[in-house]
Amino acid sequence: MLFLPAGTLDYWEAWAFLAILFIPMVVWLRYLLKRDPELLERRIRFREKEKREKALMRLGKLMFFASFLVPGLDRRFGWSGVPPWLVIAADSVILLSYAAIFLVFRENTYASRIVEVEKGQKVIRTGPYAVVRHPMYAATITMYLCFPIALGSYVGLIFWAPFFALILARISDEEDVLQRRLKGYRGYMKEVRYRLIPRVW
Repeated sequence: MLFLPAGTLDYWEAWAFLAILFIPMVVWLRYLLKRDPELLERRIRFREKEKREKALMRLGKLMFFASFLVPGLDRRFGWSGVPPWLVIAADSVILLSYAAIFLVFRENTYASRIVEVEKGQKVIRTGPYAVVRHPMYAATITMYLCFPIALGSYVGLIFWAPFFALILARISDEEDVLQRRLKGYRGYMKEVRYRLIPRVW
């Protein structure tokens, strides 16, 4: 998805991006296999139970894959000119976002990929959950925003905007499910008022 659209392997931004993406992923997988295999199992679930979520996931996959094709095309046709320092800065933010997501996983073993409430699940109020109600989405949005810049493309940013709208819709659906099915979540919403950004939303 990166090199074929670019028409070349001489694409250092893509090589750096792949290293930044997959090396922490391998470390994270090893950690979960050893410390929390149940969370790993939850993270590889893809079959949504909620009807609207199924539609959002299908649309999200199409946007996600398309958004990785555009930077390669940008590299081929020279639409953008992202300076190396900004590419490296974006890579650094991606790493920091990974670290934030790792903190979420350490704090919340119920962080499933799909919208669900399991038997015995409890409201998590500690760590990043004491700051915002959806810290993993906050870190994920930050990470995704840096993807096209890390790949040397300003044009790619345009294609992430609809994806963010899907994440916001997913947050709305998830909170609806949690309020109905997770005991204590309504009280938690009063304690932690903000979803993604403190004092903003």
